[in-house]
Amino acid sequence: MELNPIIIGIAGGTGSGKSTLADNIRKEFADNITMLSHDFYYKSHSELSFDERKKLNFDHPDAFDTDLLIEHLTKLKKGEIIYRPNYSFVDHIREEQTFEVIPKKVILLDGILIFENKELRDMMDIKIFVDTDADIRFIRRLIRDVRDRGRTIDSVIEQYKTTVKPMHEQFVEPSKKYADIIVPEGGYNHVALNMIIEKIRSII
Repeated sequence: MELNPIIIGIAGGTGSGKSTLADNIRKEFADNITMLSHDFYYKSHSELSFDERKKLNFDHPDAFDTDLLIEHLTKLKKGEIIYRPNYSFVDHIREEQTFEVIPKKVILLDGILIFENKELRDMMDIKIFVDTDADIRFIRRLIRDVRDRGRTIDSVIEQYKTTVKPMHEQFVEPSKKYADIIVPEGGYNHVALNMIIEKIRSII
């Protein structure tokens, strides 16, 4: 049976505050919300060695299995349960374990490149872009990757210079034009957060 939930996309650069905004929205609608992240859908490349996988460009649209994400969103809209993949950012590979996702009234999707793909973008009812200063985003990413993903400071800086920043300028920043709402500072912008929450509440 068609569930026909609303799909809210939250895009923005690395470290912009997308996840904080998404988490704050989730807290308000815990029983009515399904959370998905584009990050779950990184391609696995299990045929490559760990050292080879480390060198991949994770900030290019081709790094993601977006077709699978679109397939899963289509099923959720029909009221079907999906089993989403999970990706290890430590080993740079898709894990064998999948996670059951039950469709709800609201589907919240976040990711740096979710507005870049037209088919995916057209599935969204509300598109939010989190716009945060590049210096702040870099600092947040540096702290996260060192603390949570076992990276060295040098490796994070090198990756940022060679792929993250160029890909942001080529793909992420231009996708801002597709947003319905632009939120400075993401989940830390309480005025914008409250407005989004009230909008969702009026729909559901």
